[in-house]
Amino acid sequence: MTTSPEAVSLSPEHVPMMRDIVDAQFPSAIAELGRLVKIPGIAWDAFDANNLELSAEAVAKLLRELGIFEVVEIRRAEAKPGVLGAPAVIATRAAKNGRPTVLLYAHHDVQPPGDDDQWKTPPFQATLIDGRLFGRGAADDKAGIVAHLTALKALAIALDGDIDLGISMFIEGEEEAGSPSFRNFLEENRVDLAADLIVVADSANWSIDVPALTTSLRGLVSQVVEVTTLDHSVHSGMFGGAIPDAMTATIRLLATLHDENGDVAVEGLHIAPPSGLTYDDETLRQDSGLLDGVAQMGTGDAIDRIWNRPAITVIGIDGQSVALSSNTMLPSVKAKISMRIAPGDNPERALQALQRHLEQNVPFGARLSFGETELGKPHAAPTDTWSHRLATQALTAAWGKESVNIGIGGSIPFIADLVELFPSAQILVTGVEDPDSRAHSPNESLHLETLRRAILAESLVLLEANEILNP
Repeated sequence: MTTSPEAVSLSPEHVPMMRDIVDAQFPSAIAELGRLVKIPGIAWDAFDANNLELSAEAVAKLLRELGIFEVVEIRRAEAKPGVLGAPAVIATRAAKNGRPTVLLYAHHDVQPPGDDDQWKTPPFQATLIDGRLFGRGAADDKAGIVAHLTALKALAIALDGDIDLGISMFIEGEEEAGSPSFRNFLEENRVDLAADLIVVADSANWSIDVPALTTSLRGLVSQVVEVTTLDHSVHSGMFGGAIPDAMTATIRLLATLHDENGDVAVEGLHIAPPSGLTYDDETLRQDSGLLDGVAQMGTGDAIDRIWNRPAITVIGIDGQSVALSSNTMLPSVKAKISMRIAPGDNPERALQALQRHLEQNVPFGARLSFGETELGKPHAAPTDTWSHRLATQALTAAWGKESVNIGIGGSIPFIADLVELFPSAQILVTGVEDPDSRAHSPNESLHLETLRRAILAESLVLLEANEILNP
């Protein structure tokens, strides 16, 4: 049986069959996830790169053991001339009988654990507590790898190994370090990664009870600034009150980035249409850890402030530490400004708007210089595609609750590279996280039932896609 992409939809009789298969495979999926969590693969220079090699090898072994791929290899690309990026895993099998090809993406590297004292469990030992699996990478994004892997196992079992669907997997090894070799890797492996549908398993759901597809992502504009007022340090008692120190000037400058309501005050930034969803105050406080008595910032619905409007955070200041401070006026101070921009905005234009604002508002005639920048494009996905329709139906069937479209306040800049290099491919951004997963933070965890449902939904999408006849 074949169908056209426009006519594809979820077959109700497939749901109980795939649920039984996924349930049978789920214990081994959890065991595999636990073994992956033990490997502290961190793509930052301060950490042992050998662990990234071990992590990539473990993933490649799992993919080879599936027995469905024609090629499974560990590959690298240059992050900059003469410097190779972290190891990534590629697996491919060609489509047969006119079927489409699906590319499944996740990443095997993880964030550093941070302060071990803030963890309730060992960060690199998967620990099950009340239905949640704790450990660094348990959610972000080794669960994404396991979701892909187990969905493919379920597909192979359901079809008795007779798969026509083309399948590629790209398991990156440096996403948490900013994907420095990602673009070069895509270009060098463009033939092997070309697909009709790309599934990026690196996002979240609305809650543990309501599934979601991520259809919008904010972009990123990062700017390091330096404010200088003196040519050398001077005694604060001798000259304080007459001349400005760099720290005071920097604080006053940074304060102009928001208005009295806490809204971003930089002119010329885009605001996307509202989502139509509501994020109530109690849930926001619980999910974010906002302390009692501390007010929200900005105006309008919180979910739109997080998804569809720009946001600015000062994420670092180089001045003097309290421990080493003396009665000295600092001659210069550096700060790093992280600005999220709404879907539909342009990062280059937004950077110019930020720089213009800073230049116009620098106090006391202080000297302002611009340092390192980082730009990431926002993303807004169409929702009128066959893949979005099918994925929505599959998620709804797996959860028993209607799937919703959500935005993410953070950024996944490499999505823009996928769109640019594979313009004809449809892209689904899925995930196994929930608001309490605490990715990047101590006590990161995965809600196991969410993982089970995510695997079922993906296996249903793959099963139906196997019947599509590409035009």
